[in-house]
Formats: sequence, C-alpha cells, structure tokens
Amino acid sequence: MAEEPFLSVIIPAHNEERRLPHTLTQTLAFLNTQPYTWELILVENGSTDRTWAIIQDAVQAYPGRVRGLRSHQRGKGLAVRMGMLAARGRYRFMADADLSMPIHELNRFLPPQLTDFDIAIASREAPGAIRYDEPWYRHLIGRAFNTLVRMLALPGLQDTQCGFKMFRGSVADDVFRYQTLTGMTFDVEVLFIARRRGYRIVEVPIPWYFNPDSRVRLVQDSLMMAWDLLRIRWNAWRGRYDPPALQEARP
Repeated sequence: MAEEPFLSVIIPAHNEERRLPHTLTQTLAFLNTQPYTWELILVENGSTDRTWAIIQDAVQAYPGRVRGLRSHQRGKGLAVRMGMLAARGRYRFMADADLSMPIHELNRFLPPQLTDFDIAIASREAPGAIRYDEPWYRHLIGRAFNTLVRMLALPGLQDTQCGFKMFRGSVADDVFRYQTLTGMTFDVEVLFIARRRGYRIVEVPIPWYFNPDSRVRLVQDSLMMAWDLLRIRWNAWRGRYDPPALQEARP
C-alpha cells in the first residue's frame, strides 16, 4: 500500500476545461514548495468538454501524486464524496476549481497554524474575513440561506457553503460514508453528521474573491438547497446518519 501522505487535496471538476489548467498550475506550484507529502485528487463527473483529458494529462505529468477519478453522474456532492473516500491523506482538503480562495491560504487550515480541530471550514463571515467584488444581492441571498441553515441544522456556524474545507482523514472516512445528498447542499449534510458525532468544527476567516463565472443558479439552486435542509432533518429523524449499531437498535 502506498505511504499515507500528510495532505490530500480534492478538487471536483465539472465542465472546467477553461479554468482547470490555471488552477492546476497554481495548485501544483504551491504544493511542490511545501515540506509535507501530498496528493492531488481531481474528480470529473458528467462533463461534456475536455475536463477529463486535462486531468489525464496532469496524472501523466505527476504519476503517483496526481490522481484522477471519474463518474458519469453529475453533482458536486457526489464528486467530493468520491474524492474524500478515495483519499489517503492524514488531512483532506476540498477546494473549488475556481480557487476563489487563493491556494496559498491552505496552510492556515493545517498544523502548526491551526490545531485542536476535526473539521476546519473557510468562512467569509468570521471576524477578519474579506469578500472582494461580490454583488450585494448574492451576499444577501447567501445570508438568507445561512439563516435557514442555522435555524434547521447548524446553529452557530456563519458560513457553511464556502467551497474550501479541511477534514482529518479519519473524520472524513466516517462522515462522508453517511452522506446522501449529491448536490450543492452536501456541505450542510456532512457538517450536520459531524456535529452529531461530536466532532469539533472551527471556522477560519479567509480572503474570498467573487468569480462572475460562478455556476450557482441563484433562484433554482436556492430553492433546491432549502428543500435539502428539510431532507436532512427527515434523514436524521429516520436514523439515516446513525452508526450501524444504533440503526439496528431502532424499532
């Protein structure tokens, strides 16, 4: 079995032929300067462009360090779950392909800069965070959704939807295998499961740059994500997130 790397970076990539080459250049340049061992996992799912060909080129250029996974089913949550459960790292970091948080901020989520955590989530709302160029209406809709998240699932967390999160490897193995949502709201579900397990979640303030090429559909995705919050509560009531022993004990 290959040696456990210190860090796994997981990047989901759906129809990312335009942005992915630049993201790979930045990410690999950063990782190659770090003192720890690492692997980069690129997960393509349901693309209709050259995303998979770009991933294959990166795998050939960095054998053993860059890995490519593929699914014909769409869904960011599905892609991240595949990457997290395939990863071997002691720490596992999910990152959006647009790198709206600069990749050089990554070490703020790792020891020795950050300690005493199980999951560290990038926050655009924590004290010290800075948003750049975000339209006011997107910020408003995001805050409205977070209010629902805090009411229905995760009280106290100010930003669950930023696409940059660090998991201890053992925690990722635990929570992602209980994930059921494959779309945009998977973040909330995974953090909800983690809270039920008693894992410590901390928010890390970051600089965040709005990308006008965002794939989020404001109205349609917001309605679907609100519905997903109710599905999470329903799943919890049915015991879907309980460990097997508790599921067997349920009447």
